[in-house]
Amino acid sequence: MRLSLLSPRPPVPIITCHVSPGAVRTRRLPPPSSSPPQPPPSLPQNPNQTALPSLTCTLQCPHFQSCSGCTHELNLHRPVIVEEASEFFKTVGVSDFTFDSCRLWEWRCRAKLAVRGTVESPLIGLYQEGTHNVVDIPDCKAHHPNINAAVDLLRQGITEMNVEPYDEDLGTGDLRYIQMAVTTYDTSLPASERYRNGKVQVALVWNSRNENSPSSNKLNALATFLWRKGGLKSNAHLIHSVWANFQTSTNNIIFGNRWRHLLGERDFWEHVGGIDISLAPSSFGQANTRAFDVLLRKLQKYVPFGASVADLYAGAGVIGLSLAATRKCRSVKCIEINKESKLSFEKTIDRLSNSVDSSISWHHADASKEPLSWMLGSDVIVVDPPRKGLDMSLVDALQNIPKVEHKAQSSFESSSTHTKIKDEKRPWVLRAREASVQIGSKTTSDDDQALPETLIYISCGWESFKEDCKSLLASKVWHLEKAHGYNFFPGTQSIEVLAVFKRGQRGGLKKKKLGKKKKKRL
Repeated sequence: MRLSLLSPRPPVPIITCHVSPGAVRTRRLPPPSSSPPQPPPSLPQNPNQTALPSLTCTLQCPHFQSCSGCTHELNLHRPVIVEEASEFFKTVGVSDFTFDSCRLWEWRCRAKLAVRGTVESPLIGLYQEGTHNVVDIPDCKAHHPNINAAVDLLRQGITEMNVEPYDEDLGTGDLRYIQMAVTTYDTSLPASERYRNGKVQVALVWNSRNENSPSSNKLNALATFLWRKGGLKSNAHLIHSVWANFQTSTNNIIFGNRWRHLLGERDFWEHVGGIDISLAPSSFGQANTRAFDVLLRKLQKYVPFGASVADLYAGAGVIGLSLAATRKCRSVKCIEINKESKLSFEKTIDRLSNSVDSSISWHHADASKEPLSWMLGSDVIVVDPPRKGLDMSLVDALQNIPKVEHKAQSSFESSSTHTKIKDEKRPWVLRAREASVQIGSKTTSDDDQALPETLIYISCGWESFKEDCKSLLASKVWHLEKAHGYNFFPGTQSIEVLAVFKRGQRGGLKKKKLGKKKKKRL
């Protein structure tokens, strides 16, 4: 249940601001002389009680200023960028922009951290701003508590197993980076206890080409240490699994192409958007699991039941599959350039309810190549691009939809039989269109040449979104109907945006109605 946010300053009237359960702790307002509020417990309190945000919603992290992860420590519930976003959306016709503060502390369920220092004093954390000097962050307030606990256990293992942290200047050492990912999916626990008891998948980025290197004994020893101290049979079950990734490149790319499962469960599950999803350590996953779930629930409301959906930049298909399950979509196409996501997609498909009766496909392809081919036959397009925003080819295709429709209509009228827009013959395009994974029969209907009426844009890059939004609106092909903001990264000046575009100009139908002339009475 969302609660209206009580702000210490007068709210901007065009924003509806919400705070998700667990974002703040339930308490009475303290007297003026009381000490600053402490971060909330890992789980929300009684949802029937009224949750009030602290007067400042401060970060109170001992690593602030030295660590580059967080850029501001006050008013976590309402970053300054919200004001800019509200003004921007007002200028493009959306006066009811909403913002959800989400969880303010202990929200990060996925973290990539550098490992430097020495065997005796390893440093595990983020780079100091503008440098490659690693800042140790054992008490990070953004991390899920079990990430911090797993990092502490790893620090012990590095020292006891004599594992050399990576030396960036010399290119020597054993352990370069780690990825910690928390799964809160445990059906053996009551729902209210699952987040607090999340288990950590540990991925060790090892400085070697493969598992047959001379240092493989250290890798196995470190993995065994983590599992013995934090695995299934330990006193404190903390570790979900241990993986290894092998990387020897001298560039800034964290992961290599080779992965190996070492110990623990192979499959990593989470429940978001109404479905169980599988994520391999190589797959992209949202760091703020709970905020992503809130966004998905909102997104689903803008997709009509029985719609045909194309999910571009789909990753493991989480968005598309959640729509197939919750909106009973006629068809869902997921297009993703990273082939590593295929396995996670297949495993997620296997967990879908038998009641899901959709034509579902996953395509290993670049959505920026021939983007129109992915739009054909879709009522709704969902885009979740990287921070740089939409590829220009996709923006151009969205701007030119009316021309394509006109061409199709002309072709239809000049022929006694329905003629397709274009009979594609190029082999590389045809290969891309062939589904790498196909569930259910392929849809073939008169709507195969239809073009989308709704565009749902999920953005993690505010500046690039503004440019894309202006380009779409300038074409007069689309208008912006709704916009919502989410606090995916409290402590930073960033905002996740869910924007819903519709074909045509806003209020066009009303103008036509008003323009009708009244018949004169005789």
